[in-house]
This record gives sequence, structure tokens and C-alpha cells, in this order.
Amino acid sequence: MKKLYEGKTKNVLLDEETGIVHLFFKDSATGENGVFDPGSNSVGGSVEGKGKVGLAVSKYFFELMEKNGIPTHYIDCDIDQGLMKVRNLTVPRLEFVLRYFTAGSMCRRFTLDEGIVFDPPYAEVTLKDDEQGDPLISERICIMKGILSEGQYDEALDILVKVGAVLREELKKMDLTLIDFKIEIGYDENGKVYVADEITPDIWRVRDTNGNIPNQIDCAKMILEKL
Repeated sequence: MKKLYEGKTKNVLLDEETGIVHLFFKDSATGENGVFDPGSNSVGGSVEGKGKVGLAVSKYFFELMEKNGIPTHYIDCDIDQGLMKVRNLTVPRLEFVLRYFTAGSMCRRFTLDEGIVFDPPYAEVTLKDDEQGDPLISERICIMKGILSEGQYDEALDILVKVGAVLREELKKMDLTLIDFKIEIGYDENGKVYVADEITPDIWRVRDTNGNIPNQIDCAKMILEKL
């Protein structure tokens, strides 16, 4: 397959014979100084088997979203090969973040204590740009830069909230409290918006019943055992 894009934890591949797009889930994990962290902008190391575990978890949650009427790019997957077959979408370099509690970069940016409750949840949209530190971006700037069309920003935020409701409830059944998460979106030739990328512990932070926040490696293994 032809490599269209290489990311930190996944590659985007194109089967040139069929025109079908796949995501290859790598064993790399984000973090810094030997500590894994889903909120980090750098690769902190590699864990054998992480890609396949992440793919299995993502398959479960994408199918759950579809059952709840939330459109996603997921079509099928081959866990043994680490490949997810997806819709061919335009995926802007944006991340849509929903926070239920203060944590991570938000606390550093605004000098807030960890664990303050947001009711209703607090949404942010950031531009994926490591050099600029993933700055916040508004609907107006997205439209000015040609990243999104009129209405897509709000449509994506609406999907973000719906994903959060489903994700939060499902994780609660696993004795995990959702702190925050982020999704990427893509849109088709008609402008319809879908959840893209992945739905794994690489995109969220949770707290267990002991008050601990497991890293994405341990969390994925924990969840896979419960599926």
C-alpha cells in the first residue's frame, strides 16, 4: 500500500488498486521522559502489541458509536494485520476536546487546580500544530483558513458531545470515570461530518476507583479484558 501520511501512532495507507484507505495501528505510544501520556505531542516509546490492542478497543467503540447513531469513518478491520478500513474522508488538522474535569494542559494554561468539575462539559477546538503547541482555534478562523465550511464546526461539536455521552456511560460500566477526551473529524464530498482517527485510551484520560489515572497502555489492556 502507498503511505499517505505517517503519524505518531498510526499510518494512513492507500490501496492503489481498490482506492480503499486503511489506518495501520503502530506499537508506538506518546509520552515524554519514559512516561506514557496520551496528552503528549511526542512519541515516548514503543510497546509490543499496543497497535493490535488499540485496534481491538477502537473497533469496539466505533461500532458502539454507530449503534447509537453517531456517524464514524469505520468500515471494518483486520486485527491480525493491525489495519482498519475506513471511509475516504478529508480530515482537517483539528482536535475537538471535551472536558468533564480540569486536567493536564488546561491547568497549566489557566493556573487551575486538577479535578474541578465542568457542568456542562467544556469544549475546546485546537489546531494540530506541534511547533505552535496546538493552539486553540475558533470557527471563524477555521472558515477563514479554509479548514472547515460554514456549519461544520458546530456539527463537529454536536458530535463531540454525543460521543462523550456514549463513551462516559460505557466507561462508567467498567468502573472508570472519564476526565476528558479528544476526537478528530472528517467530512465526505457532501460535507457530512464523521468521527475519524481512533477511539482508544490514546485519546482520553480516565480515573479508576482508587483515584489513579492509568496510562494509555495499562488502560487499553484493562478495557480489552472487559470486552
